[in-house]
Amino acid sequence: MSGPVKRQYDSSRRREQAEENRRRILDAAHALFVTRGYGRTTIADVAAEAGVAPETVYSAFKNKPALLHRAWDVAVGGDDQDVPLLERPELRAVFAEPDLRTRFAAFAVFNTAVMRRTALLHLAVRGAAASEPAAAAMLEEIDRQRLAAMAEHARAAAETGRLGVSEAECRDVLWSTTDGTLWHQFVERREWSDERYAAWLGRLWGSVLVG
Repeated sequence: MSGPVKRQYDSSRRREQAEENRRRILDAAHALFVTRGYGRTTIADVAAEAGVAPETVYSAFKNKPALLHRAWDVAVGGDDQDVPLLERPELRAVFAEPDLRTRFAAFAVFNTAVMRRTALLHLAVRGAAASEPAAAAMLEEIDRQRLAAMAEHARAAAETGRLGVSEAECRDVLWSTTDGTLWHQFVERREWSDERYAAWLGRLWGSVLVG
């Protein structure tokens, strides 16, 4: 009995260690991409920051573009679970709100939390896009996915009968105000609190989009 139990324990411990290494690597990559820039960050830098060997980073993520992609996904969702943002319970609760003005206010709160996790990384990717093909491809994918998500919000808003603009205009307004730029300007540069920013954004969407 001792042999199989020991092998089971060793296997479980290895999985836990691998998951811990992944978390440390992703945290390190996010921090370095934001502070140093994607182009100036190497796999060796990430490994040193995470306290692992470079081979561990390559084994877990293959290359730097794949590491950037995963770091972005984790930042958006707030965890390492492979659950699309639109399918997460917090956002489904937003969609379930019948009053459109209240729904936009709730979505502003949700989006502000996402911006807290992603805005600086988004700005770093945008800054690297001109010289780094991987960053340019990542930026294009980010914008494409966000446009598709905002189209879902606009479609659902139109179904309430309370939308005061076209579905396409609603989509474009939401898309243009959720890329992190506004959050960065108000919160990081003008020192608004997240709560103040979310309340303002909700009022903005309500006044512009609700009929």
